Amino acid sequence: MVSKVLEIENLKKQIKNKEIVKDVSLAVNEAEVFGFLGPNGAGKTTTIRMIVGLIKPTQGTVRIGGYDVQRQFTKAMEHVGCIIESPDMYRYMSGLANLKHFANMHKGVTQKRIDEVVELVGLKERIHDRVEEYSTGMCQRLGLAQAIMSKPKLLILDEPTNGLDPSGIREFRELVRMLAEQEGMGVFVSSHILSEIQLMCDKVGFIRNGTLLKTASIAELTKDQKTYWQVSDAEQAIRIFKSKWNIDVAVLEKGHLSAAIDNNLLGDINTSLFQAGIQVFYVQKDSKTLEDIFLEMTN
Repeated sequence: MVSKVLEIENLKKQIKNKEIVKDVSLAVNEAEVFGFLGPNGAGKTTTIRMIVGLIKPTQGTVRIGGYDVQRQFTKAMEHVGCIIESPDMYRYMSGLANLKHFANMHKGVTQKRIDEVVELVGLKERIHDRVEEYSTGMCQRLGLAQAIMSKPKLLILDEPTNGLDPSGIREFRELVRMLAEQEGMGVFVSSHILSEIQLMCDKVGFIRNGTLLKTASIAELTKDQKTYWQVSDAEQAIRIFKSKWNIDVAVLEKGHLSAAIDNNLLGDINTSLFQAGIQVFYVQKDSKTLEDIFLEMTN
């Protein structure tokens, strides 16, 4: 059974007469990367502050590892690792000295565990250098090492790729995916860079003006994207779609067809068309991005 590491129910935050966050409910499972998406000012950071207990919600409940953040704060925080934008480190100290310093704040973090996280984030060759000599990407890696030392059930990342170049963004994305899979932790990533989140996450939630518009898996959001064909015999092609896969096909114009199909079927469908003597002049997948989907919802 999949365990929920983060549960948010009916979360609201009102400041004076303005609702910043409006009735947000969502969950993050173990070994899952969840993207919390929205433009600047949408309520992402306010939600994260309520998750980690920095501000008190006006209404609603946050549970981490089964513990209520408001009523069992210390127990809940034992299961959280967090990076808010750029991690704060002592720049005059080495990477290793920083990790040892932060390890003293957690129970049971051994030298063996420190060595493990250094290896995981790929800093073994530079861990004895001073942090002031690190690139932005290396600082993010060190911040990740610090955040996961205590083996948290939940890792929270708020705009983690700010300031990284394209290469650094890709490396950080691959590192987060690896941590979710190897360490089994749930990862909650807040960002306004939708194209990057699409490649990093299993599931996403779209927030705008404090309202959670939709929560869905990446697979669910993209499953209805259409494929387009131009073929020599549209009527025969339609019969093949229907008889073999029970797929309904739309006829756009003479010889031009479209259908919503599973990506895994495309090769088999094209092979069947060829074997039936049908020429395929053109085939294209509708490649909607998360940004396209978000704009459609908000419009």
